[in-house]
Amino acid sequence: MSRLQNRKLSPWAMKWMLNLFPPLLFQRIKILEVSQDFQYCRVRVKRSIWTRNLHGTTFGGTIYSAADSPLPMLYWQLFAQRGLQVESWLQAGQIRYEKPAATELILEFRLSDEDVAWATAELESKGRFRQSIDVQAVDLNGTICARISMEAYVRLARDEQGAHAAF
Repeated sequence: MSRLQNRKLSPWAMKWMLNLFPPLLFQRIKILEVSQDFQYCRVRVKRSIWTRNLHGTTFGGTIYSAADSPLPMLYWQLFAQRGLQVESWLQAGQIRYEKPAATELILEFRLSDEDVAWATAELESKGRFRQSIDVQAVDLNGTICARISMEAYVRLARDEQGAHAAF
């Protein structure tokens, strides 16, 4: 079992772990905030020469990259703080580009108390769950430039024999 899988991180540590993750770092994607309860995360996509497309706006792949990591990381740490070892990843995603992004973008990830209660119940009863959330990439003028629908897959971690490590 991975040592990282068991690790409880502070919001600050999770933020910096993601900020130093090369696919985000080199695309000028920065985690600005992670809430203490791991139910909220705010991400900024900064414009740079490395993230511009031929039209001078933010490359769509950069916008999608900004949405890829935070949701599974929130679930991983949300359950780690409760003493549960889980494996989480983004299983599916769909992005709809509404308008070219000519300024920085902000993405906000929120897990409601109802989302967390449902996820906890699913983990207890089935050992896994899939949950979809929608996120908007908003520019500095408040215009929605992209809508991202993501499906996270979370399951209880397995030990070396393949048995669940919790419950």
